[in-house]
Amino acid sequence: MWLSEVQKIGIGVTSLGLLFMILGVIMLFDGPLLSLGNILSVSGVFMIVGPAKSANFFLRKERMVGTLSFVGGFLLTILRFPIIGFFLECLGFFNLFRVFYPIIITFLRSLPYIGPFIDRLTSYQQSPV
Repeated sequence: MWLSEVQKIGIGVTSLGLLFMILGVIMLFDGPLLSLGNILSVSGVFMIVGPAKSANFFLRKERMVGTLSFVGGFLLTILRFPIIGFFLECLGFFNLFRVFYPIIITFLRSLPYIGPFIDRLTSYQQSPV
């Protein structure tokens, strides 16, 4: 898969945003670091996927609760309420991407060392047939 130059820059911007968000959490929810991480992460995702597909993903009717809580947390973080904003963003993130969780768990179950561990956590039993 070939990436365009904008997508390559978007991957770098998203990675830098995630780094700033991790640093913001490590430094006890430092507001400016979390805000910078949010702005970089969201703009990087828009650069990777493209504005039309991003808008289509975030503005679907079934994902509106997740979008509103993510944007609300984003705004609270920028308006200097970083702890409440961060947790509201996490809630929005989980609501937005909950459709993909079964796919992620199925993929992780197929990995050699992680699969049996996840099977024990979820008490998954494979059918003998």
